[in-house]
Amino acid sequence: MILVIDTSSPSVATVATIDAEETRELSAPRFDRELVKELVRSRTLSKVAVASGPGSFTGLRVGVSFGLGLAMGLGIPIVPLPTLDIQAARTAEPVTAVVDAGRGRYYFKVPGEPPRLAEPAAIPTSHDLAGNVADRRSLETAGHRFKPDDELRTFVEAAEILLRTAREVPYRNLEIEYMQSFSPKP
Repeated sequence: MILVIDTSSPSVATVATIDAEETRELSAPRFDRELVKELVRSRTLSKVAVASGPGSFTGLRVGVSFGLGLAMGLGIPIVPLPTLDIQAARTAEPVTAVVDAGRGRYYFKVPGEPPRLAEPAAIPTSHDLAGNVADRRSLETAGHRFKPDDELRTFVEAAEILLRTAREVPYRNLEIEYMQSFSPKP
C-alpha cells in the first residue's frame, strides 16, 4: 500500500492510500496524525509519497517531515510529488495548475513552463485552471476560468498517475520546493 500525503494547502490536508484492493482519500482542515496511524495500522505500507511543494511553508514541513519519518522508520521508499504536478494531473487536458501562496498570490504552472509565483492578473489566461485554492473569486475576477469540478480527477487518481513515473529519492535528498526567499532584502 502507498500512503500519499499532501499538506501543501493552508486550508486543507489530504491523505490517500493506494493499493490493489482499495483506494481511499480523506481531506481534513488540518493534518491528523492519529487518522494516518489508523489508516496504516492494519495494512502493510510499501511506499510513502509526499507533496513536495510549492505550498504552505508550515504545511509542507508538517507533511514532508511526517512522511519522511514514517518512511525512514519503516525502511520503505519515499517519493516526492510536486504540488502543481498533482493539480495538473487532475485532468488529461492541458491546464494551468494553481495553489495558494498567501497574500493574494498564487503558485502556478502553465503547461511546458516552470512554476512561478504571481498575483491573479499576472497569471496567463491561456488555459483553464485546476487547483486547490481557498478563494477562487480573485482569479475569476482577473479573467480566469476553472475547469469544472465534475471534469476533474480526484486527488488520489492524480497521485496514481504521477506515481507511475515518479522516482524514489534517498531520504537525505528529499527537498521541499518553497519558491520564495525568506532572506532580508538588501
